Amino acid sequence: MTNRLAQAKSLYLRKHAENPIDWWPWCDEALLTAKVQNKPIFLSIGYSSCHWCTVMEGEAFSDLAVAEYMNANFLPIKVDREERPDIDSIYMQALQMMSGQGGWPLNAFISPEDLVPFYAGTYFPLEPRYGRPGFLQVLQAIRHYYDTEKDDLRDRKATILESLLTSAVLESGGVTETQDIELLHKGWETCTGIITSNQYGNSFPMIPYAELALRGTRFTWEDSRYDGLQVSAQRGLDLALGGIFDHVAGGFHRYTVDPTWTVPHFEKMLYDNGQIVEYLANLWSAGIQEPAFEDAIALTVQWLKREMISPSGFFYAAQDADSFSNPTDQEPEEGAFYVWSYSELQQLLTPDELTELQQEYTVTPNGNFEGKNVLQRRHQGKLSESLQTALGKLFVARYGFATDRTNEASHTSATASVATFPPARNNQEAKTRNWLGRIPAVTDTKMIVAWNSLMISGLARAYGVFQKQEYWEIAGKAANFILNNQFVNGRFHRLNYENQPTVLAQSEDYAFFIKALLDLHQVSLGIEHNSSQAPSSKPQAPTHWLEKAIALQEEFHEYLWSVELGGYFNTSSDASQDLIVRERSYADNATPSANGIALANLVRLALLTDDLHYLDLAEQGLNAFRSVMNRAPQACPSLFTALDWYRNCTLIRTSEEQIKSLVPTYLPSAVFVSTSKLPEGSVGLVCQGLKCLPAPESMEQFVQQLQKSLTRSRG
Repeated sequence: MTNRLAQAKSLYLRKHAENPIDWWPWCDEALLTAKVQNKPIFLSIGYSSCHWCTVMEGEAFSDLAVAEYMNANFLPIKVDREERPDIDSIYMQALQMMSGQGGWPLNAFISPEDLVPFYAGTYFPLEPRYGRPGFLQVLQAIRHYYDTEKDDLRDRKATILESLLTSAVLESGGVTETQDIELLHKGWETCTGIITSNQYGNSFPMIPYAELALRGTRFTWEDSRYDGLQVSAQRGLDLALGGIFDHVAGGFHRYTVDPTWTVPHFEKMLYDNGQIVEYLANLWSAGIQEPAFEDAIALTVQWLKREMISPSGFFYAAQDADSFSNPTDQEPEEGAFYVWSYSELQQLLTPDELTELQQEYTVTPNGNFEGKNVLQRRHQGKLSESLQTALGKLFVARYGFATDRTNEASHTSATASVATFPPARNNQEAKTRNWLGRIPAVTDTKMIVAWNSLMISGLARAYGVFQKQEYWEIAGKAANFILNNQFVNGRFHRLNYENQPTVLAQSEDYAFFIKALLDLHQVSLGIEHNSSQAPSSKPQAPTHWLEKAIALQEEFHEYLWSVELGGYFNTSSDASQDLIVRERSYADNATPSANGIALANLVRLALLTDDLHYLDLAEQGLNAFRSVMNRAPQACPSLFTALDWYRNCTLIRTSEEQIKSLVPTYLPSAVFVSTSKLPEGSVGLVCQGLKCLPAPESMEQFVQQLQKSLTRSRG
């Protein structure tokens, strides 16, 4: 017997289709039914690769007594946060107001007449444990409160709603250039401190913070507490050497559960991998040319090609943390696809290979994760061929077929042929397919524009730095899929299930995809457009990407710009009727803030088009968020990146040949325009907003102008 979610397109929703709870999807009919029946709404939000979401689905949501009480006393609604991040953002903020912390699953109780939350929590165990009451007790207490404490309920909702509305309207005000320079320094100092190595807690990639820290290394900050270049490099080493990276097959896990970057939470999210690829490429271009960075990017691209690219060319969303060890298992185990027992390693490797593996990686008889081993590198540098061979044997044991790791991670290899590994789309498919190696984790095969965009940007930057043609081809194909498939009746859409676009795009989809298009435009300026190439591999002309970015920016502005407040709303004006507040995303989480990316895009567009209206909008947007930047710099590194673009934006007008030589270098607030019309004897022009500097007569003078321009807001 299944419930309404059996027909959902979302993998996360379908995972709850056989629950005895009478789940509804978020829709007008569900909201109206709750109001008519005067039932408080139980809103549960999660995502497919969320471990504790899976635990709660198998425990509390599968319990008959819980379901009986829930169905009689509440209207239960399930939401996939990856489908509706706007809904998730509002109720997550409410949870944080009530409890001081957040996380998923997000379970909120909301009033049916106005959709205002009055109680919220994360994981609720079926029986009392972990210092938490059992879920049925919670439901009974909440329903009793709803029925008997009407005055307190009204006051409580009023307080929460006022807080939500107040947080959506930020104080704005103009500042001087000197204050902006001080603000930029404050943001850099704060965010660099946040990613400085600590000795406690989980370890997350936090790439928006790392990117800002790296950007700031070109300034001379007086009295800084941090060596920004060392901090930035260390974050790269933690990622490329740590257990957060899959050293056998490529790709980065979500985070590690320790401060030593050893044991990961094993799901692999597309958005992390896209950001990390871009960051490692930027580190390399900034002069930190650690071989492990290049190898991690190369292996991650092979993971993408093998497991995460659809036949249509877009990227899948995520892979679960949990997988089955045997087809007869009732429940999957966390990390089963990735970890190694010592006895397995003894069987798979020669004594010399095992000895070398132990010298390079954290491998012991007792293991570092529930008696098994997560591989974490002990040293920097290039891996030996014998170690590559040993890791290749582990790859065969996991996947059932061989791969040429040495060629795939090579600096000079041509586009490598990679065997594809079909996704397991659900637990049943994972357990019943005849896999050659281990049973893989389930892959969520939906296409999310925002996440694809982060990967496109990462690949574009990696192509610019390393000049590997396959990086460009993969990125361009994914971008063209979005351009060709995600517009319905002239409107941009966020998701794609089985080649069917759905859900109107949100601010992060617009902002991240516009950035991706601009990134493709910039690196394509240095590509030779050979008419003899096959159509499938022939690069699009740079103007293609820029024209698409301009057109999409027009739609973004029309439907999501806040005329009264400045900045962009999370949702469009015609898709926010069911939201109690219309938010403007400014805080960075696992992904950058939409407004941070959007405002930087506006500065880039102004430089590339000479249209100063874009610059006016960027100024309005920054003015809208300066109060929160000053009050809580730890929340919004991407807004500081946008401020850096605004204050230090530099346009480089030069030949395609010069652009080709400059693209691999680290010029974080510069854009290129190709031109053959230069002053006689000049190698290029360096322009700052509304003015161009005197034409340099030598490459040395050109570079000096460029460096000064990029640091004119000098600390």
